Amino acid sequence: MEKGLIRQLLPLLILAASSLPAVAQTAPLPRGADKAPDAIRRWLGAWDLELAGASRSCTVTLGAEATGNRRQLRFPATCRRALPVLGTAASWTLAAGGQPQFLDTDGKEVIGFQKGTPETGLDGKGSDGKAYRLTSQNHPRIAPRAPQNQAATAAQRVTVVDPATAPAPDTLPGRYVLMRQQNREACRLLLSPAAADGHQPAAFEWTCPDTGLTIFDPVGWRYAGGRLTLVARRGHGTDLVFENGQWRKDPAVGAPLLMRKLAP
Repeated sequence: MEKGLIRQLLPLLILAASSLPAVAQTAPLPRGADKAPDAIRRWLGAWDLELAGASRSCTVTLGAEATGNRRQLRFPATCRRALPVLGTAASWTLAAGGQPQFLDTDGKEVIGFQKGTPETGLDGKGSDGKAYRLTSQNHPRIAPRAPQNQAATAAQRVTVVDPATAPAPDTLPGRYVLMRQQNREACRLLLSPAAADGHQPAAFEWTCPDTGLTIFDPVGWRYAGGRLTLVARRGHGTDLVFENGQWRKDPAVGAPLLMRKLAP
């Protein structure tokens, strides 16, 4: 009795299921998309590739994984039957104009896209002479990185110094105040004249309460081209340039550092 009822209801269930709205299938963003260079970030992810004037299409994914100057291109095996031009496609890259192109294993172009944007879609031509269109539709795209403001960008540039206007080398040895903020002393540093072996020592005058400076632990200094370099115990250095009567860390990235010479 129950089997007969199921047979009677089965056609109705199939009809009801077919009348439900289709749910858009989207692929997740490829691995490494969030760390990819800005130039390719906007292209990463799934796309619908269509043959112009035909109903045939396929979902392809532009991956972030790099091998040389090419990146991974993925699509289902059925795509090679739906769009034979993909039969030799193996990777993708950006052409000189900044648009994507699909390549075969020898690096030859399979499909090149010349017109359009990720938002409006791209038109291209295949090695088979046919026209193709690449559209994003409902597939997720990674958000572009927020542009840096001009002040932040300028702070990362190395300041050009005119050695002719910089302090004379023989005026540099002496006692200095190190500051994180203007007129707020953090530590005191002694720059000593060059020793017989040419080494120019540096050392804290007293105990330094600034954790960052004690980790850096300056043990030497050098001066060239108008740039003063404090040398850490581990060998790396921090450059400073002379402005408004005191020294400033340059470029001005990370924790700020100012240095002002004390009167003898």
